[in-house]
Amino acid sequence: MLVLLGLVALVVWVLDQLTKHLVVTNLDLNEVVPLLGEILQLHYVKNPGAAFSIASGFTWVLSLVALGVTVVIVWFAPRIRSLAWAVMFGLVLGGAFGNLTDRLIREPSFGEGHVIDFIQVIYFPAIFNIADIAIVSSMGLFILLSLRGVGLDGTRAPAHPKDATPDTDDPPMPAS
Repeated sequence: MLVLLGLVALVVWVLDQLTKHLVVTNLDLNEVVPLLGEILQLHYVKNPGAAFSIASGFTWVLSLVALGVTVVIVWFAPRIRSLAWAVMFGLVLGGAFGNLTDRLIREPSFGEGHVIDFIQVIYFPAIFNIADIAIVSSMGLFILLSLRGVGLDGTRAPAHPKDATPDTDDPPMPAS
């Protein structure tokens, strides 16, 4: 599973950095290019903050958080035995590392670089990038796996544990 996690993270990171490179080299800052009219547009912006430009004055803190997420996932990865959890953590790792790369190498300075965002969807209040898509997708997968009771080892928790003891304070259930 470690290889799958690493491959997913690498693919996300490469796609993220490649698309950002294409945007930076082919569009002017704040330029808008309609792809599907107003429904889907390329809109090149530099984001000093997190989602919705939150914490714009604390870019270095966001860099440390992304670095922390990266370190924790790399440390935790050998324990994962589930294909779905490996994909989920690979999406998080690739997305976090994609935006961290921007914060480390882009202007204005190391650790305080602005993230390149360029995907704008009608009625959605934020402009985002491939790394952001991967992170949000991973959270959807996290919720799905958690609701289904899938453990990191791939096993599913029983809906009604056999060895659960009934609460003696509750009255007995009527037979049906």
